[in-house]
Amino acid sequence: MSGEVLLVRHPPVAQHWAGRCYGRSDMGWSRAGAALARRLAAELAVETFDAIVHSGMIRTRRLAGWVARRGGGATIADPRWVERDFGSWEGRSWDAIWRETGDLMDRMMTDPHGFRPGGGETGGELSRRALAAWDALPQGGRVLVVTHGGPIAAIGTHVAGRPLERMIEAVPACGAIVRLPRDACSGGGRR
Repeated sequence: MSGEVLLVRHPPVAQHWAGRCYGRSDMGWSRAGAALARRLAAELAVETFDAIVHSGMIRTRRLAGWVARRGGGATIADPRWVERDFGSWEGRSWDAIWRETGDLMDRMMTDPHGFRPGGGETGGELSRRALAAWDALPQGGRVLVVTHGGPIAAIGTHVAGRPLERMIEAVPACGAIVRLPRDACSGGGRR
């Protein structure tokens, strides 16, 4: 039995963070995010999971906890599921970063193996980390992972056999649920 993995992107973050680069920054949800989290928790709690994993960040940990409390079970924090490290760009508005760097931020797509936004993590490093986290998930059964757009995009890009330059196309909306067979990334961390 190969099992199934549900990758869920956290609900929308606090309004203060709208338009900002918030990869590793730790914040809660907006009001709309909290409402979405309640709906997601109710929807997911009717399903049975052999494991519920989250990145450890407030915006993922809370939703994972709500699902676990409603459906029974415990949660597991795995920091490999955390969002991309944007270095000195963290907390700054995307507009301010653009004014300061011009089209430099485009290199996240055009040079995913070499460019470090704000001195942080390359797209290649993010992808290897997410695939290693995938490989560490329990075998068989059903697993829920509450995580961030970057790791989900990295997994989705790998599964689709696309180059990392197209990773941006696989970033899901906040609250989206991506269902994949457990063996979708066989050997993923060794790519």
